[in-house]
Amino acid sequence: MKKLFLTIVVLLLLAAYLTLWPVPIKPVSWNAPISSGYTGPHAINTKLTNLKMISLGKEEGPEQIAIGKDGKLYTTVTSGNILRMNTDGSEQEVFVNTGGRVLGFDFDTSGNMIAADAVKGLLSIGPDKKITLLTDKVNGDPISYADAVVVAKSGRIYFSDASTRFAPKDWGGVFESSILDILEQSSTGRILEYDPANKTTRVVAKGFSFANGVALSQDEKTLFVNETGKYRVWKVLVSAKDLDISNPSDQAKPLFNNLPGYPDNLMRGLDGKIWLGLVKPRNPTVDKLAVNPFMRKLTLRLPRSMWPVPKAYGHVIAFTEDGKVVADLQDPSGAYPETTGVTEAKDRLYIQSLHAKGLGWMPK
Repeated sequence: MKKLFLTIVVLLLLAAYLTLWPVPIKPVSWNAPISSGYTGPHAINTKLTNLKMISLGKEEGPEQIAIGKDGKLYTTVTSGNILRMNTDGSEQEVFVNTGGRVLGFDFDTSGNMIAADAVKGLLSIGPDKKITLLTDKVNGDPISYADAVVVAKSGRIYFSDASTRFAPKDWGGVFESSILDILEQSSTGRILEYDPANKTTRVVAKGFSFANGVALSQDEKTLFVNETGKYRVWKVLVSAKDLDISNPSDQAKPLFNNLPGYPDNLMRGLDGKIWLGLVKPRNPTVDKLAVNPFMRKLTLRLPRSMWPVPKAYGHVIAFTEDGKVVADLQDPSGAYPETTGVTEAKDRLYIQSLHAKGLGWMPK
């Protein structure tokens, strides 16, 4: 009888924990589109397997890669360092460490690195390694999660503030914060513009479920924006002002509305194409939980090993500005994990990654 009583008590405590224990998210119900899977232009292939590797020593996670005005290759890594090297990987050095975590970056016409630091905000880093804060607020509101950035020919800077709910400095880092934001689906991500001439920051568009990669059209009148949490890529007019994408508008329309994975970075390639990385494939369990906020809260109360984390799967695509997929490279084994994007040079494709132990590349 005593054992039965103890068992009942334990079960009641467990039930109370799973239903009542506080969690940081306030999940919003939404309708996930039915995944079409790896079909059509995304038919399964192995074109991304057997990548060549550039060792980064003890560093890992070349989240974004770009070639600077000096011809050197730059990449951000999980330690917070920004590495600089020759394009073959030789003569590696730490270019700078901002004291935060730079995710995306671009270069302006003066050769300054314009960096989206998820902890610090939008930074300018000169060739002399001097770090200048450009902006960390918009309309008095903190920029919580600066993520991706692109510099226009005009000098204006467009960048994503992935989530205003979960700042990496408060929630254990960029990966943890992204999980919380996507589980919650409160869609607080936004795209911002910084005008260096006037030193002003404004909201271009808001309402994204984790606003991520950003790229400009060739005429620089349109922004391409990855909405990671809802498997979408948007086209947004740069002239938009404080636009809420949840309201129908001619100023913002989805280009891809039902991708087979979570879109991450966007990078302009050669010949007019744009490269996109799918950091993880979709998970059927996650999609089923979209309409069940309670179960999403319960998920956070489980051990992390029981979370429905999608499997590793390498996947990058290239598309034209009208939405035609012109390249699709996959590695079903996920040997090179969390493919966030592609940097295209004349003779190589460098593959960006959230957690890879080295820098992957392949000859074109």
